[in-house]
Amino acid sequence: MFFPVQIPQVSYASTAPELSDNTRYDFFSRVVPPDTYQAQAMVDIVKAMRWNYVSTVASEGNYGESGVDAFIQKSREDGGVCISQSVKIPREPKLGGFDKIIRRLRENPNARVVILFASEDDIRRLLQAAKKANQTGHFIWVGSDSWGSKISPVVDQEEMAEGAVTILPKRQSIKGFDRYFISRTLENNRRNIWFAEFWENNFSCKLSRHALKKGSGLKKCTNQERIGKDSTYEQEGKVQFVIDAVYAMAHALHNMHQELCPGTVGLCAKMDPINGTHLLKHIRRLNFAGIAGNPVLFNENGDAPGRYEIYQYQIRNQTAEYKIIGQWTDQLNLTVHSMQWPGGVRQIPSSICSLPCQLGERKKVVKGIPCCWHCERCDGYQYQADTFTCKMCRFDLRPNVNHTGCVAIPIVKLEWSSPWAVIPVLIAVLGIMATVFVVVTFVRYNDTPIVKASGRELSYVLLTGIFLCYATTFLMISTPDVGICSLRRIFLGLGMSISYAALLTKTNRIYRIFEQGSMSISAPKLISPASQLIITFSLASVQLLGVCIWFGVDPSKAIIDYEDQRTSNPTMARGVLKCDISDLSLICLLGYSMLLMVTCTVYAIKTRGVPETFNEAKPIGFTMYTTCIIWLAFIPIFFGTSRSTEKMYIQTTTLTISVSLSASVSLGLLYMPKVYVVLFHPEQNVPKRTRSLKAVVTAATMSNKFNPKAGLRPNGEAKTELCESLETQNYSTKQTYISYSNHAI
Repeated sequence: MFFPVQIPQVSYASTAPELSDNTRYDFFSRVVPPDTYQAQAMVDIVKAMRWNYVSTVASEGNYGESGVDAFIQKSREDGGVCISQSVKIPREPKLGGFDKIIRRLRENPNARVVILFASEDDIRRLLQAAKKANQTGHFIWVGSDSWGSKISPVVDQEEMAEGAVTILPKRQSIKGFDRYFISRTLENNRRNIWFAEFWENNFSCKLSRHALKKGSGLKKCTNQERIGKDSTYEQEGKVQFVIDAVYAMAHALHNMHQELCPGTVGLCAKMDPINGTHLLKHIRRLNFAGIAGNPVLFNENGDAPGRYEIYQYQIRNQTAEYKIIGQWTDQLNLTVHSMQWPGGVRQIPSSICSLPCQLGERKKVVKGIPCCWHCERCDGYQYQADTFTCKMCRFDLRPNVNHTGCVAIPIVKLEWSSPWAVIPVLIAVLGIMATVFVVVTFVRYNDTPIVKASGRELSYVLLTGIFLCYATTFLMISTPDVGICSLRRIFLGLGMSISYAALLTKTNRIYRIFEQGSMSISAPKLISPASQLIITFSLASVQLLGVCIWFGVDPSKAIIDYEDQRTSNPTMARGVLKCDISDLSLICLLGYSMLLMVTCTVYAIKTRGVPETFNEAKPIGFTMYTTCIIWLAFIPIFFGTSRSTEKMYIQTTTLTISVSLSASVSLGLLYMPKVYVVLFHPEQNVPKRTRSLKAVVTAATMSNKFNPKAGLRPNGEAKTELCESLETQNYSTKQTYISYSNHAI
C-alpha cells in the first residue's frame, strides 16, 4: 500500500502563489512571502501613482506567469486599474522577439507603465530593445523581486532604466555571515563539496595544473586568495531567509521534543520516527525573532507575512543607484517627494487611458474597458449628479456655471423703469390728466347747453369708465400679489364694460328714438336719464357678477411661472412673477367688454343715417370703428407673442396700450370737440328753440332725405334740439309732447 510522504518543508526562496494551495501543498511552508503579496504591493504602488492603464510583461514559466496573473487578479478585485497589453516572453525568444514586444507595448502610448515579472536576462534584453527603439524616458518600469536592486539588468542602459520602481522582500545583510564567509578558505571549508568550484569561479583560477588550457587566461590557484580582497563580494540577498528557515525547523523540532520527550536527551520513542503531521503543527505555531529581528511566523497556508521594500532606480549627478522610497507591510507607505523620474523630473508621469473629465462632464465608459471613457457635457438644464450620471435640475432651478449643481432661477417682473412700462405709464398719465381736465370742464360748465345736451349723467359714467381704463395700466405694472391680482381681475374689464355699456345705451337710445318717431308720435320707453343709468349699470354689473363667480371658483393669487422664459440657454432662464391669469382667462375677462363693443358698433352702423346735427350718433360710430380696429390689431399681437421669451413684457404692454388707446379714442372723439366749443367758442354754447319730439325726429328724417347739406348748419341751430326736446318731454307734467304749431322750423 502506498502512503503519501508527509515530510514538512520550510522554503527560503520559493514565492510561487500556487504553493499557497493548502489542499495540494499542505506540508509546505516558507519564510518568504508569496508573490500574491508582491502583486498586491505592486497594485498599491500603481494606484498610489494614480496610474490606471498599464501593460504587463511576464517571462514564460511559473514565476512570471503566476506573478502577472496575481497582479491582474488583484487589480480587478481592487478596481481602478486596467490592462492595456499582456505580453509573454518565450523561454527561447526568436530573433527580434523583444523588438516585437516593444512595438506591442507602444500600440497604446497612454499606457506608459509596464509591470514586469521576468528573469534578469529577459529584463536586460527588454531594456536593450526599448533603447534600440529610441523609447528612452517613455516607459515607466515596475519590476518584481527578480529585478529588485540588482545591477546586472541595468548595466550600460542606465538611462533606459531610470525611474524604474522595483520591489524586494524586506531583508537585511547579516554581518556575522559576512565575517564567517570571508574567513572561509580551501583548508577550513573542506566539508562543502561545492566550495572548490566556487573558489575557481570567484578567483578565475584552476586548482589543478592539468586542467589549465593554453590561451585560456586562467592561472593556477595559490590557496592564498582571500574572499573580499582578491575578488568582489556581496552577500546573497537570500541569506537571511536561509538562516530563518533553518532556525524555523530547529525551533519546531525543539518544541516538539519538549512536548514528546521532556527531560530526555536525544530522541525518545515518540519521536522515532518523527511524525510529519505533528511536526507541521509545531512549525505553523512558531513566532520568534529572526536573524534580522523580524518576526518569523506562518499563516494557515504556511505563508510568511508580506514585508517588502520599494526601490527606485535614480540618476543623480550622473551617478545611478537604487534608492529606497518606501515599504509595504499589509499596506503601502511611500515617500513620493523623494521619487525622481526620467530626465530628473519630479512630477509623476501619467499612465491613464482617458484624461479626467472636466467639471460638469460625465464619464461614458468604453464597453469592456472601465478605465477608458468619453467625457460628455451635462448640457441644457442638466447637472452632474455623480461621475457617470447627468440629471435634470428641478423646475425652479437651473445648473450653475460648471453644471455641478443647481441654483435658483432668478425671478423677474415688469419694472417701472423698463421701457416696456414707461411708454404705457406715460400714455396712462396723459390720459388721466386729459380725463380729469374734461371732468373739471364739464363740472364747471355743467349747466351750459352743450354739457346738458351731451347727456350729463351718461357722460360722467363714460368718463368714469375711461378713467378706470387708464388706471388699469398701473395695476398691470405693479408687483403682483394677492391684492394686486384681485384688483386686476376686477378693474381690467370693468372700465371697458362701463365705457361700452354707456356708449351702447346712448346708441340704442338714439336708434329707438328714430325708429319710434317714424312710426308713432309717442316717445319710446326708458329714454329718461334715470332709465339710461339703470340700463348702463345693469350692463356693467354683468361683468362684476362674472368676476365674483371667478373669485369663488378660483381665488386670485400670484404665481411664479418658470416656463414662460425657460430658454434653451439656462443662463437666460427666468422665473416670471405674475398673476394666475392665463391667456384664455384674460380673453374671457375681456370678452364681455368686447361683446358690448361689437353690439355698440352694430347700433352705430344702424344709426349711421342720423344727421350729425342730431346728438352723437356719428362720433360714437367713428369711436367704435376705431376701437374695433385697435382690438383687431391687439389680438394677433397678443397671441402671436405667446411663445416669445419677452411674452410678459410684450403682452402686458400691448394690453395696457390697447386699453388706453380705446379710452383715448372715446375721450378724443366724444369729448374734446365739446370742450373745445365750451372753452374757445362760448358764443356757440347757447340755448336754441325747442320743438316737439315728433317735429324734431320728422325734421331730422326729412332733412336727411331731401337736404343732405342740412348737416352743415352751425352748432347751435339744431345740434342740441333732439336732446333738449327729449328733456322737455321728460320733465313736463302737463303734456307728453309739444305740437308742431308751437315751434317754428
